[in-house]
Amino acid sequence: MAPVAETPDSMLRADRAKGMTNRVEEMFVGRTVFVTGGTGFMGKVLVEKILRMCPRVGQVILLVRPKKGKQPQTRMSEIFNSSLFDRLKSEQPEIMKRVKAVMGDVQAEDLGLSADDRARVTADTSIVYHCAATIRFDAPLKQAVMLNTRGTRSVLQLAMEMPKLEAFIHVSTAYCHLEQKILFEKPYPPPADPHKIIKCMELLEDNIAESMTKTILGTLPNTYAFTKALSEGIVVEYMDKLPVVILRPSIVIPIWKEPIPGWTDNLNGPMGLLIGAGKGVIRTMYCDSRGHADFIPVDVAVNATLMITWDFVTKKPKDPEKRVYNLTSSSEHKVSWEAILDIGRAVSKKIPLNGIVWYPGGSMKRSKVLHLICVFLFHTIPAYFLDAIIFLSGNKPVLRRVQARITKGFEVFEYYANRQWEFNNDNLVGLRQLQNEREYEELLIDGKSLELYDYFEKCTLAARLYLLGETLDTLPAARRHLKVMYWVDRITKVVLMGLLVWFFFSVAPPPFSTIREAIGRLSLELFSVFSGTAIPLSDSSQGTASASL
Repeated sequence: MAPVAETPDSMLRADRAKGMTNRVEEMFVGRTVFVTGGTGFMGKVLVEKILRMCPRVGQVILLVRPKKGKQPQTRMSEIFNSSLFDRLKSEQPEIMKRVKAVMGDVQAEDLGLSADDRARVTADTSIVYHCAATIRFDAPLKQAVMLNTRGTRSVLQLAMEMPKLEAFIHVSTAYCHLEQKILFEKPYPPPADPHKIIKCMELLEDNIAESMTKTILGTLPNTYAFTKALSEGIVVEYMDKLPVVILRPSIVIPIWKEPIPGWTDNLNGPMGLLIGAGKGVIRTMYCDSRGHADFIPVDVAVNATLMITWDFVTKKPKDPEKRVYNLTSSSEHKVSWEAILDIGRAVSKKIPLNGIVWYPGGSMKRSKVLHLICVFLFHTIPAYFLDAIIFLSGNKPVLRRVQARITKGFEVFEYYANRQWEFNNDNLVGLRQLQNEREYEELLIDGKSLELYDYFEKCTLAARLYLLGETLDTLPAARRHLKVMYWVDRITKVVLMGLLVWFFFSVAPPPFSTIREAIGRLSLELFSVFSGTAIPLSDSSQGTASASL
């Protein structure tokens, strides 16, 4: 895949940038940064960018919880072994010494920090990035409240003990105030009193909390939107006490530019749908293809986060509406679901995935009934059929379980895909006017040069390599398998259509008998014309023709 050629403007801009100072880099010199959620998708990209762009940063402290018996230091080492950090380690091998992990858990009371670690974190921290959250839309309500809402309050309370604090950046979501069809960059009231909800969840058993979920959520579709809206409400309460900023990224998608184009560490969101469609296991979606969603590449979101931090530390605005940023794109770039589907189809044929179970295809349906019929015909039945073959071959069936997960994911996708929101992002757009040439090059927050087809290609290649373990040398075999599945798909469709036609005409009720006889007569006439043989069309021959058909 050839790289995108540089334009004369971009080359000139790069030349001018060389003699300029990156003021964001200068801001981090000697400062201590505290990050929650540094092991998550956006958190990892944020940490990598700070370390690579700001080698003179004082220290980066990550709050890391033990997981599956692994201690924080072990988990941190595993994270840094990710390909995401390869460029950083090759260019600045000593920089990793500036990163420290402290054991804690955002869900725990007082973050689960020891007295020594709490003192260590609060003594020198200048900037806090609170990224920790459960991104499971269907997480149990109590778990989501403890992590997203009480966890946010705990981090704010920790920040109150930081004498050097200059910025507290809270990462929220553009999809938490769903009653607002146009979301402006300003605080909104929470859907309930967050402190009462926290207290309620602390007192209730898990099963009782779960039974009350629908009543508590009200009109909101899931626990994620509800608890993130509650979290914003708590952050707003601290605006007079702390230098807090709220960021609302929309749907965060894989890296666009650097350090690895197309990289992601998960199959959430659009990437999961593309992989599922590419593997041939997703063949229908209930979605108005004319609608559009709002996406932002994770590196653009991180670049904007760092620019916002610099701007806030420099200006220290008091106005709440200058402390809320919608990290969104659709006000400038609207891409329909249909356009995404078309690009996805084209890319899946050029860069097929290994071991596809069926030829990629399918479509978006505006009719819920038609979609459900297609789910039964093209998802459920094939899953049971293939699982039966897998079982008879002595292996464990998997496809029905995969389809169950897909169906659950559809429930979330359909809510957002069939509704439309608009996002005002004037504050974000205004940041571009503040960037000098070097900052524009190193902290790109303008998506006007994004080529979607090229981007999807890189995302697919990265997903093959980093998520699915499918190396480039397997592409020729994948393409051969794709051709085989193409003919399997076509032959199967012809056979099924033939069987349907045969079934219809062989059991047709009396009202359709005339049509059947007419088709029989037409068939014999065509045979007579092309063969040059005269065949008398008597009543008996009509009956014979109909019977043979």
